[in-house]
This record gives sequence, structure tokens and C-alpha cells, in this order.
Amino acid sequence: MTALPRPRKIIAVHVNYPSRAAQRGRRPSVPSYFLKPSSSVAASGEVIERPHGTELLAYEGEVALVIGRTARRVGPEEGWAAVEAVTAANDWGVYDLRAADKGSNLRNKGGDGFTPLGPTLIPAAGLDPANLRVRTWVNGELTQDDTTSDLLFPFGVLIADLSQLITLEPGDVVLTGTPAGSSVAVPGDTVEVEVDVPGGVSTGRLVTRVVEGTVPFADFGAQPRVDDLQRAEAWGSPEAAGLQPVLTDELRGLLNEVAVATLSSELRKRGYPHTSIDGVHALTPGTRMIGTARTLRFVAHRPDLFASHGGGYNAQKRAFDSLKSGDVLLIEARGDATAGTVGDVLALRAHTLGAAGVVTDGAVRDSAAVAAIGLPVFSQGAHPSVLGRRHVPWEVDATITCGGAAVVPGDVVVGDDDGVVVIPAALLDEVVRAAAEQEAQDAWVAAQVAAGHRVDGLFPPNAEWLERYRTEKQGGL
Repeated sequence: MTALPRPRKIIAVHVNYPSRAAQRGRRPSVPSYFLKPSSSVAASGEVIERPHGTELLAYEGEVALVIGRTARRVGPEEGWAAVEAVTAANDWGVYDLRAADKGSNLRNKGGDGFTPLGPTLIPAAGLDPANLRVRTWVNGELTQDDTTSDLLFPFGVLIADLSQLITLEPGDVVLTGTPAGSSVAVPGDTVEVEVDVPGGVSTGRLVTRVVEGTVPFADFGAQPRVDDLQRAEAWGSPEAAGLQPVLTDELRGLLNEVAVATLSSELRKRGYPHTSIDGVHALTPGTRMIGTARTLRFVAHRPDLFASHGGGYNAQKRAFDSLKSGDVLLIEARGDATAGTVGDVLALRAHTLGAAGVVTDGAVRDSAAVAAIGLPVFSQGAHPSVLGRRHVPWEVDATITCGGAAVVPGDVVVGDDDGVVVIPAALLDEVVRAAAEQEAQDAWVAAQVAAGHRVDGLFPPNAEWLERYRTEKQGGL
């Protein structure tokens, strides 16, 4: 085992562990990368500064590959052979700085000391790259623990893929992704990362202590900026970040008592007249559905596109596999109901994962079997054909148009026998409470009509009737 010299270049892969992909709610079909400057390298025992004025400095324990020979246009087997050693890495990042250059990650992940490596190297010769373990501790508590046995992109594949365009040179470092459990560290914390062969050789623990930076950012560059989305991603989940979910138990309870028609009316009052998923109906009458939007987009069938995107672990399968409890998957099929977009196997997968429902502006295949599963499903109708007749599965968790309505992942989706409505997350609390009040008023009006009163002036209630309603409501409190 030898000390690690400063690399000429550092290349990091975004997502590679299934556990991390599940945590993020997206599973890439191909690897993607970013560069880190060599000046970001630090040794074990050094400190990392949380930049002044920031709050979301997050650690990511990783396996680092040290290249030992020049690699250009090599295959996966040759790719692993180009690795001289592995070591532990911590791919630090500041989520407060993502907004200005999230694509490059330069400022949020490229700061001095943001790539600790070491403390020692494990020679790659004789190692099984699928039998390594990476663990991370924060103040002695284990927070990350995973192995390389089922990586989305094995090490040899990463080297081969990069070498198609980039010459990898001796001493270069490839960071291979972090498993679930990455979170935020604060000044005073000590973070340790270790890579080992379970029961065998180890890098030892790579130790980094977090300190508070004292120099503020100058006003000529982008300033730190955070929101609840960044907090949730940095901490690992909204719950870990101490955030209250958009769809709280209270709002869910109110939604259970509110009709889709009333929600649609309240959204229209606020300038949102196109929030209904037009043309869809519940596969099973009497279905009630409430959940948080996830999205899948199909494009029109074309043989070359289906050849490149239709087979294997395609976007459709990835979307269903990544669903979590309470999610509603909305599928954009361009309103084409002449081919199925979901069948019984995928509906069963969604139901098993605890999804709240599926909405498609296309068709359902195996409709009787899907209905028997018990998963709320809304569609244009049924069709026996598979999706390859009309559709190519294309994209997961992008903004889509489903049944004429724009849908952003994280919107709240409600369905009943009248159809489906999409509520922007920022409007949820206001719209739901207004709809609940409107339902109460409508129920009171209905009672007056049932008692024999004329509709004129009562529906909708004029000032006199409104005053009577408010008086009786107050009296009932």
C-alpha cells in the first residue's frame, strides 16, 4: 500500500448504486459524469471548511479508482485492467451553491479540500471489483454501508465509457458514486470513510473534520441559495431535513372529503383552468385516489427510437420500479389510446411498492387483471396491444402534458368518478382549505333546497343567503 499522489484529473459519476437511485427516485440508463479540480484533493486528517453563509455541506463516501496505465477506447474488461488501485474518497458538496452551476458542479463540489482521498491504496491486482464495501461514519455512527456487488455501472464499464472520448492517464482518479445514506455534516462533525474487502484488506479510515468558514462570498459572484428541495436532497429526504411534507395528514384528510369537481373549480378561480386530466376515467367505478405526482413520457413510435429506447430496462420499467409509497405515476401518451401503456405486471409492481395510483392519457392493457389488483388506475380506456405499436418509453420524472394538463413531479393528484385533477404543490394548502369550505357551503345550500327553498338567489347564494349561512355556521361552533 502506497500514498496517493495528487491526480492530474478527477472524474466523478453521478448515480451508480441502486440504493442511491431508489433514494433519488430516478435510475439512469447510462452513466453521466462531472469533473473535479485536482486542487480539491485533501489527505486524511485534514479539515474541510463549510463556506461562510451556507448550511448544506453534504458528504458522500465512495470507492475511488486510481488509473495505472493509459486507457483510450478500451472495453470493460480492459477498463478494470487499467486500474492500479482503489482507495476511499469523500465527494463533498455544498447544495447551497448548486443553482448557478448544477450541471458542472464546479463551485458546489470543487472547493479546496472537497475531495479527501486515502489514507492508503489497495492494489487492484487480484481484487474482485464486485466484492468491495464502502462505509461512512459521522461522529462514530455508521450512516452509509453498501457493496459494489450490484452497481448500475461496474467499474470496468465506467473506464471503458469514459475512454471512448477521454484519454485516462496514470494517476487519474475516477469516483464511482455514493450509496444511500449521504447527508449533511455541520461544523464540529468528524466524517470517516473506509473501503475494504469484507473480512480482508482495507484502506483504513479516511478522516475529515468539518469547520466553519469565516470569509463571506463577494457580491460579484453567485450567492448561496437554498430551498426546501435542496434541503431534502442534501439531507436525503424531507423527513431527515425536518421538513413537513406538502401533502400532510391534515390536508390528506380534507382531500378525502372534497370532490375533484370542487378542487377544479377552486383552481379555476385562481387562474388555473387547465388542471384536469381530460378524457380519463377510473378503471373501477367508485375509485378514490390521492397522491404525489411522478411522471413518465412516451413519444410516438418510430422503429429506430424503439430499437434504442424500447427494450431492456427502459424508461417505463425504471419509472414503475422507482415508485414509492403515496406516489401517483402520470403517463403522457399523447392521448393515444390505441396501445396499452400499463398492464397487469407493472400495475402489480406499483401496488406492491405502495403507489397511490396510475393515470394515463393512453390505454390500459389486461384491464380486468389490472382492476383486480386494487390499484387506482385512470385511463382513456382499454386496448389489447402492447406499447410498441404506438409508443416509445422515453423519459422519467420530467414535466409532462397528460390529458391536456401540465404535470410537474411533486404536484398533488386527486381522482374520483369525475376524473383527475392536478394541484401545483405551492397552491395545495390554499386550494384544499378553500375547497373544503366550498363543500361545506354547498352541503348547506343543498339542505335548503331539500327543505323547499327556490334555487334563485340560493345557488349560488346571494348576500342574504350567505349571511344566513355564516350565522348558522357560527351558531354551530
